[in-house]
Amino acid sequence: MRYAVYFTPAADDPLTDAASRWLGRNAFSLEEGERPDGLPFPAAQWTSLVAEPRRYGFHATLKAPFELNTKRSEDELLAAFDDFCAHTPSFQIPKVVIGQLGSFFALVPYLLHPPLQDFAAAVVETFESFRAPLSEADIARRRPERLTEAQRGNLMRWGYPYVMDEFRFHMTLTGPVEPGLAPLVRETLEERFAAFIKAPLPISGLALFVEPERGAPFNVCRWKPLDRQASA
Repeated sequence: MRYAVYFTPAADDPLTDAASRWLGRNAFSLEEGERPDGLPFPAAQWTSLVAEPRRYGFHATLKAPFELNTKRSEDELLAAFDDFCAHTPSFQIPKVVIGQLGSFFALVPYLLHPPLQDFAAAVVETFESFRAPLSEADIARRRPERLTEAQRGNLMRWGYPYVMDEFRFHMTLTGPVEPGLAPLVRETLEERFAAFIKAPLPISGLALFVEPERGAPFNVCRWKPLDRQASA
């Protein structure tokens, strides 16, 4: 079993519903759906586009998937999670857009937002004691030879390359997209998420996801609101 600390909106948030319909899976309810209506892609092509983000559920990675340290218990992790949420102020990203990171598409901030960077770093640090050391196989999967020196340092220190100064918030919506298909995918996503892009994204809660076994779909184990009074 692996755990992960992710940002995702609440179960009843309209963005959660829109993203779950696009991905064909809801990580809260575990409901799965068919290809949404009105897409310009055949079913097989849509399935290929969303296969990877569908397994993980709609989210932004903060503390990447980790096995629990043998010196800590799940009850301790849940208590720490609840405490962090209760004492961490909510905030918002001023504007999010559909962005392309390499060959995949995601919801991303329009500009780098320092409070978001600080928040992500705090999540990484707070839950580090719960993470079991990476196995040699886990390290190899990250292909450290392809990482920058800073990313390799993060991998060995924090268990994930893209944290701290290397962190870039993104809520993944597709797997790799062929260059010739990218304009149509972008247009489709901008239409389907028109109500949410070019607008603020509230960071109002936090989720603890669970992967029951390697390769299984990730599910929301716990979602808690952040402290709204502290941000007022």
